[in-house]
Amino acid sequence: MIDIDSWIEHDPDEVTRQELIALKQKAEGGDADAQAEIADRFSGPLEFGTAGLRGAMGGGPFRMNRAVVRKAAAGLVEFLQDKVGRDALIVIGYDARHNSRDFALDTAAVATAAGARALIYPRYLPTPLLAWAVRYLDADAGVMVTASHNPPKDNGYKVYLGGRVVDEDGRGVQIVPPHDSEIAEKIAATPPADEIPVASTGWSLIDESVVEAYLERTRSLIPPEHSSDIKIVHTSMHGVGGETMMKVLKDAGFTNVHEVEEQAQPDPDFPTVSFPNPEEPGALDLAIEKAKKVGADLVIANDPDADRCSIAIPTSTGWRQLNGDEIGSVLGEQIAKIGAITGGTFASSVVSSRLLKEIAGRHGIAHATTLTGFKWIARAPQIIFGYEEAIGFCVDPEGVKDKDGITAGLLFAYIAAQLKTRGQTVEDQLDHLAQTHGVYLTAPVTIRVSDLSLMPATMAHLRAHSPETLAGSAVTSVSDLSEGTPDLPPTDAIILLNELGDRAVVRPSGTEPKVKCYLEVIEPVATTVQAAREAASKRMSQLQKDMSAALALPSDS
Repeated sequence: MIDIDSWIEHDPDEVTRQELIALKQKAEGGDADAQAEIADRFSGPLEFGTAGLRGAMGGGPFRMNRAVVRKAAAGLVEFLQDKVGRDALIVIGYDARHNSRDFALDTAAVATAAGARALIYPRYLPTPLLAWAVRYLDADAGVMVTASHNPPKDNGYKVYLGGRVVDEDGRGVQIVPPHDSEIAEKIAATPPADEIPVASTGWSLIDESVVEAYLERTRSLIPPEHSSDIKIVHTSMHGVGGETMMKVLKDAGFTNVHEVEEQAQPDPDFPTVSFPNPEEPGALDLAIEKAKKVGADLVIANDPDADRCSIAIPTSTGWRQLNGDEIGSVLGEQIAKIGAITGGTFASSVVSSRLLKEIAGRHGIAHATTLTGFKWIARAPQIIFGYEEAIGFCVDPEGVKDKDGITAGLLFAYIAAQLKTRGQTVEDQLDHLAQTHGVYLTAPVTIRVSDLSLMPATMAHLRAHSPETLAGSAVTSVSDLSEGTPDLPPTDAIILLNELGDRAVVRPSGTEPKVKCYLEVIEPVATTVQAAREAASKRMSQLQKDMSAALALPSDS
């Protein structure tokens, strides 16, 4: 356990230092909660990995704070200077969460003091703007201070590499091994936070022309002359995407756009949602309520840092939120029309629907299946579109080689408007895809465990006792990805397929105490789409029951 007195002595932030002093006094006075809190905060350093840093804010090494950020910045800068020289260029962005601006300024101050060149956005902006700047400015690295859709108490530190550090496929993409461990080693070797040199001036602000270039690039993704006769409701979920999304829509001709006022302004406390994630049940309630009131054609929702995009549509049975696979298939079909001419590759994660591969094949486009996360998806060679089921979409890899909820939202609005001019809806387009390729129905099963140590036990149990049938059909293959495949590097995941082509992909969560199971049922359309959907739904219910049973540990575990 890291020594609390030493950490307090070297904490450069008066707020967290006093917080720790008060917590220590309570613990010494016998307060059990304070003792447990200290044990957790000092259980070890917050681990730097491919997601950078992410965790609850507060004092101590196992929290997000200025001491931890300064050490991370110092380690990152030393890594970059070893790779490309002292003049390494770092671009920095931040969202509107508590402490985000301070963490970003600390990063600029540490980089500048070390002799690197640091550029920082002058205000909070969406994550895609930072990913854009890495490529547009040919920076060697980018740092985005955000915890995306995490709870209000969290913050994070996302790192991109570019410029002279990585090859073209990885330029402007989030870090992957071995860079994460190399940076982590540098961080571990840094001195105490208050001994890391920091500059008071010397960094520069990113010019507004960089933002304008992004907006211009985004506008170019759809034709200048097009129908925009749809009514849209947008929510930024108390995040930083509202201003950018509204401007992009307006500049593209979508002027009948209604913001959810209660969620329009950035608010780090996220007062109207229990969890600021568009995928969470109830997160879009206010947006759908607004859509019903104004008679909207479409709801576009961004998560707080606007790198993800969710969609809701009116259907014959009421408003419905689309899942990530449905959004990905609609966007993919649109981009495939261009890809059929230009060529390129579609990419999707191993846990996403296999429908995108069918769409790509029908249009003569290559498809790559990757590990989960855009750090892998965006690296697909010659990528022209990529998505993952967790509502992440990359519709313009040349501009932003990461998920981008702004460009995805604009392109979906364009698709919905074009359908309306033909007297069709998004629901009709989903039916068309089903008629063409069959019904691809996806759904999750999540097994929550009491602690992280039970996740490996659950995976081991499945490996040793995989089911012989799923949804009434014999299991024909069980693929263990722990040793990798010709197409995928090793990862802790298992794929099961039955005779009908139904699939279950099982993997442990990287951040929470749960094992995730991603299910897919494929049902050909023999008579009507509706009949195929009903058959797929019935089989999915059985598949969910079967996988829940397969993942249940014996009672003595």
